Amino acid sequence: MNVLLINGSPNAHGCTFTALNEVAQVLQSSDIEIEIIHIGHKDIRGCIGCRKCKQTGQCVFNDIVNDVAPKFEKADGIIIGSPVYFASANGTLVSFIDRLFYSVPWDKTMKVGASVISARRGGASATFDELNKYFTISCMPVAASQYWNSVHGNSPEEVKSDLEGMQIMRTLGRNMAFLIKSIALGQATYGLPEKEP
Repeated sequence: MNVLLINGSPNAHGCTFTALNEVAQVLQSSDIEIEIIHIGHKDIRGCIGCRKCKQTGQCVFNDIVNDVAPKFEKADGIIIGSPVYFASANGTLVSFIDRLFYSVPWDKTMKVGASVISARRGGASATFDELNKYFTISCMPVAASQYWNSVHGNSPEEVKSDLEGMQIMRTLGRNMAFLIKSIALGQATYGLPEKEP
């Protein structure tokens, strides 16, 4: 079992990474393989609605989106991490997930999703809502924690000092591992839910 963690921050080892890494450690201790992919520093253009992906099975722009797509297909879950810019996710990350979720031809049903937000102060809940919509439109259960999945601070050190935020990340890791394992057991017994055409 494995989970992809997408670091949407331009800073490879900044506040967003600090939060994702806290979740990743718990997942690994629960026998879930993890891979953190840093995309926030890439030049990623937005979707142009050309629909070529519906013919070819991949995005017409051959960049990191197409590199990550097969990893996403094999993964049991995905965590999308974003810093907060103007009370929303950063543009590079949004371009990435718009194209990733739209271009893949396979069914994402019952892959577990979660978002992790890093904010200095405000905008965390708006960004959390924004990212979770990618999961709920894709029949993906959303892993929950004891509070909304955000950490607060202006540096990795300040994030580590956000004791409640760090606890939220660890709880998310445990809950996500449990949900992934439970879905695997349920799928083996009952299969996936029937879909209407």
